[in-house]
Amino acid sequence: NEDIMAEKVDYGTLKKGGFMRQKQKNNFSLRLAVVGGYLTAENLTKIAEVAEKYGDGHVHLTSRQGVEIPFIKLKDIDAVKEELAEGGCRPGVCGPRVRTVTACQGNTICPSGNIDSYDIAVKLDERYFGRELPHKFKFGVTGCQNNCLKAEENDVGIKAADVKWIEDKCIGCGVCEKACRTGAITMQDGKVVVNYDKCNYCGRCAKSCPTDAWDAPSAYIISFAGTFGNSISKGESPLPLIRNEEQLFRVCDAAIQFFADNAKPSERFKFTLDRVGREEFYKKIK
Repeated sequence: NEDIMAEKVDYGTLKKGGFMRQKQKNNFSLRLAVVGGYLTAENLTKIAEVAEKYGDGHVHLTSRQGVEIPFIKLKDIDAVKEELAEGGCRPGVCGPRVRTVTACQGNTICPSGNIDSYDIAVKLDERYFGRELPHKFKFGVTGCQNNCLKAEENDVGIKAADVKWIEDKCIGCGVCEKACRTGAITMQDGKVVVNYDKCNYCGRCAKSCPTDAWDAPSAYIISFAGTFGNSISKGESPLPLIRNEEQLFRVCDAAIQFFADNAKPSERFKFTLDRVGREEFYKKIK
């Protein structure tokens, strides 16, 4: 009897494992773990099979690149987890812990991409996914200034950056000056002059150059304490460019540890910093 089962069930543990209670009694919507929006055909086939067999034949695509299968019955939860595992799928998480890491396709696929966004997302997921914290904590990775993944709305947002002019390859054609949308590049006496105060590191100069006279090495702009829900706040970027992955993850470690050490229960990162003082946090990460 499902009503008897429901009396004994630990809903907190189920929620931690991605099963969220629905309005309909003894029905759950299962959130799957999806990293950077990446799913294989095998994953999708199994998700479809489970939705048909145990749900009502549809899935919901979340705002954070996740997949949820609604109308899972209480009695079927173990069978659903077992069958999804056969297709390489695992449950996601809800509640006060590190959530799904979102990412664009990055430079392995997108012509605008300046970093391998998905690779960074996978590494973040391996490092932090499901970590218990005072409240939810979100990472987002975006590969260029088009900002498709809206880095600044995350607790920690990572955005690609960096361009550098290579003088001995330049033929002075001026194409980069025309490509620049921020007016950071001007041609003076046949030479490129870059005003880096205006540069937003979009990389359009490097992509437009016919002689590869621009280098665009992987570098990162990192933002902190964004929110986009009941309260909307753009994350701030107090650090200079981060130029290697080791440094990037050290900064991420420091940020999440500061949150773990200082946040009150049910307090998002932004409000922790507002209460404790952002300068204290900035000292720590610098």
